[in-house]
Amino acid sequence: EFDQMTTVQTALLFKIVIVPLLRDNYGYLIICPKTKECAVIDPVEPQKIIAAAEKEDVKITHILTTHDHWDHAGGNLKLIAMLKKLGQSVVCVGGKNDKIPGMTMGVKEDDMIKIGESIVVRVLDTPCHTQGHVSFYCIPDTKADEKGGTKGAVFTGDTMFVGGCGNFNSGTSTQMYAAFKKLGNLPKNTLVYCGHEYTQRNLAYASYAEPDNKELQARVKWAADRRKIGIPTVPSTIKDEWETNPFLRVTFPSIQKYAGTSDPAKALKFVRSDKDKWGRTH
Repeated sequence: EFDQMTTVQTALLFKIVIVPLLRDNYGYLIICPKTKECAVIDPVEPQKIIAAAEKEDVKITHILTTHDHWDHAGGNLKLIAMLKKLGQSVVCVGGKNDKIPGMTMGVKEDDMIKIGESIVVRVLDTPCHTQGHVSFYCIPDTKADEKGGTKGAVFTGDTMFVGGCGNFNSGTSTQMYAAFKKLGNLPKNTLVYCGHEYTQRNLAYASYAEPDNKELQARVKWAADRRKIGIPTVPSTIKDEWETNPFLRVTFPSIQKYAGTSDPAKALKFVRSDKDKWGRTH
């Protein structure tokens, strides 16, 4: 059974609450501690999201939707209606090239959204899994971040998973490579929050593709230990992904040798179809 729990991850100037949804999805609250306002990511089960917000005593002001698949966007209209009953209006954000239910703000690369006083969200276009898929990169507002050095967090939906990569439903390996390059260029300590708990399967394939990777061997054990006691494997960090994610490591000799090509986009295409093939027998 999927975790019936909410885990809190606190950065210096904003708080992230992980809300397990459906069978293996993750929704999130991104909370400004100063104003007690929050954004919610992919709230497919609105009642659980509202319960989490009530527990944290915060007001939902934004819905941030990574893409238009039902298990991410399918709760938007119900959440909007539930909040309306409570006398609250909400800004519903999504990629302008996706058909996001309830969307009031269509966004594109480098658009900025302010949550409360202390959080700035920068939109990253990461199309491929869907044509309008976006990721949300959250950083403390620099004016509010007097000490500096607070970690950012990126919400990658079904583009980058912990140790894995989304299906190329609406796009090409060139697009997914561009998306991974963009995510991989974020600061190494950026926390990565993805859309599903797929980590153990992802790392099993990664170990098959790159059996001599020592960091990967340690990571497999780490994920197994966490899942044994029902703890999410999110967040990882961009550094972790560079060390263990075969879809990000397509510029590394070990993955290029495995894929039989020195072209990173072609290597990505190879490992994506190879993982599908592997998945049918493992």
